[in-house]
Amino acid sequence: MDNSRLKRKILVVFTGGTIGSSAKGGSVGLNVSSRKELLDEYAQAKGDAVTFDTKSPLNILSENVQPKDLLTMYECVNSADFSAYDGIIITHGTDTLCFTVNWFSRVMRATPVPIVFVSSLYPLGDPRSNGLKNFSGAVDFIEQTGLKGVYCAFANDNENCKIHLGSRLIYPDETNGFYHSVLDAYFAEITDGGVKFNDNPYAPTEKSVRGFKGENAPAALSTEVMLITMRSLLNFASYDFSRKRPKAVVVELSHSGTVCTEGSALNFVNFAEYCKECGVEVVISPVFSEAGVYESMNSIPENVVTARDITLEMTLAKVMSAIGEGLPAATYLDEDGFFDKVKRRN
Repeated sequence: MDNSRLKRKILVVFTGGTIGSSAKGGSVGLNVSSRKELLDEYAQAKGDAVTFDTKSPLNILSENVQPKDLLTMYECVNSADFSAYDGIIITHGTDTLCFTVNWFSRVMRATPVPIVFVSSLYPLGDPRSNGLKNFSGAVDFIEQTGLKGVYCAFANDNENCKIHLGSRLIYPDETNGFYHSVLDAYFAEITDGGVKFNDNPYAPTEKSVRGFKGENAPAALSTEVMLITMRSLLNFASYDFSRKRPKAVVVELSHSGTVCTEGSALNFVNFAEYCKECGVEVVISPVFSEAGVYESMNSIPENVVTARDITLEMTLAKVMSAIGEGLPAATYLDEDGFFDKVKRRN
């Protein structure tokens, strides 16, 4: 990166979440003073070589996010003067971080400066908080690489801060909230020596990301999409669309890419036929080309669309975007936007 082009200025967009909260009376609640606390802690730890402009279009706990909130966040970032900054940091709650990052990875993938999401598992005043570490990692990544695209900076316990491609971030671990990239193919990590890019064969190279040429996708969303997660003895017959009919159903498959296809009430094939009768599109995810196909999946009806070689989270972002545009659910599933497709390096 040509350091002479650095402005040493970053725009920070505060939206709330745990990183924007404090603990009081046994519960965690929003606290606007945490914004100043985060920047003050960074200055104390790292100095004042980088300056920050701030905006706060939202102040919510991320579990309460609505489509209008995501659009407000998008409009705030999209209206920024990109020529004035080295990059943009967006603070966000951990609970729904994954979807927001994947969606932003579509709608802002061609932004000329890096956009990095940061969050915290605990409020900043808690010694267990990783908020400052994540924020510092985001600043280092922006200042040292200047790569366009959407990312998430997140440090799990006793680990370096990892930089995840927005299109590869998957749902966090249960209970502890640790975040990962699919196949553990995170893009880079922040070390004492600076940014170190991952040599995992499923992680894109710095060169390929630097050479990315694409356009931003329309900022559309629809919540008329149902997610069903496959679990043992899941009763598909319990879904009744007579009162409220979704536009599409996304079924999360087992890790082997399977779903029950025998019996009656538990049989996905019967459910798919029911969806066809109701005019509801069905998408299954994730399915990876390198994995073997089990016999149980040979009877999947033709009306079921397979989201191949993308994560469940990106599948949801694409389906909800397509439905929001009034397009078929499968419209964007084969598109390799900002390295959406999970595949080995050439």
